[in-house]
Amino acid sequence: QVQLEESGGGLVQSGGSLRLSCTASGYIYSINEMGWDRQVPGKQRELVARITNGGITRYSDSVKGRFTISGETLSRTVYLQMNALKSEDTAVYYCYVRYATNWSAFGQGTQVTVSS
Repeated sequence: QVQLEESGGGLVQSGGSLRLSCTASGYIYSINEMGWDRQVPGKQRELVARITNGGITRYSDSVKGRFTISGETLSRTVYLQMNALKSEDTAVYYCYVRYATNWSAFGQGTQVTVSS
């Protein structure tokens, strides 16, 4: 069974920072990438940032320059440093891992609320 444990969400004022952490455990092999999605109720889930097993990172345009993803797929841990937070960053953030040929798993989600 694959599990992803997320932490670090919470309430922060606009302009503030938060750091999310995620660790994957269980029967996972050949990790291709890890990353973070987010979802606002009533809206489509959005890819926020990802990091591949080669260390290549990618960000959505809405967070470029403000968020930084780091971590190591070999250690099954990924972080998301979020700076200069805006009210529109309020969402549930989900950690995910893609592994083997075409498997993926998601965490339960952690709420991030940015007050204006």
